[in-house]
Amino acid sequence: MCYPYEAIEEALVNAVYHREYSIREPVEVRILPAEITICSFPGPDRSITMEALSKRSFVSRRYRNRRIGEFLKELDLTEGRGTGLPKIMRAVERNGSPPPLFETDEDRTSFVVRFPVHPDVPATRQVTPEVTPEVTPEVVNMLRVIRGEMGRKEIQAQLGLTDEKHFREYYQQPAVAAGLIEMTIPGKPRSSKQKYRLTDKGRKRLESDR
Repeated sequence: MCYPYEAIEEALVNAVYHREYSIREPVEVRILPAEITICSFPGPDRSITMEALSKRSFVSRRYRNRRIGEFLKELDLTEGRGTGLPKIMRAVERNGSPPPLFETDEDRTSFVVRFPVHPDVPATRQVTPEVTPEVTPEVVNMLRVIRGEMGRKEIQAQLGLTDEKHFREYYQQPAVAAGLIEMTIPGKPRSSKQKYRLTDKGRKRLESDR
């Protein structure tokens, strides 16, 4: 198979289970020629270290949405605590697929699971087009005010926003997740010198709105 679908189902169930429902952004699934990605907000609990993520050897010590977890268990979509990652890795191994990649940032604003396509799939093979997440009016407004490279405070001032948390949750995070803007210092999201700029995708989005 192109992808280990049992592993993808488990990752999607985990995204629904562990996301923060006070954040409006939905779980995002993208189907690309080279990979399938699942993105949820926010990122994993800080009990999971970046090193553990890179080694694919982690178990969450805290659980969000316990009632949702119980409901998913009744539907036989989840088995219990600490079973998700082993199930994903077993399914990937059975399918002969490359191991998945688990990504977050230092601020744990989002969590992305990447499933690379099976190595035996020809590069020219056609697959389902990318599922593009909804771009909200807030994000579009943000794209319109960015000129070159701008800091957070500059962008907020242009938008007339004073609440940093509101800006990050409804403007900055969704725009980064959708690939419409990028950080100039991606390895240090909270750097005082951090700025944002439009990506090629962000510029094309603006052109399509004109």
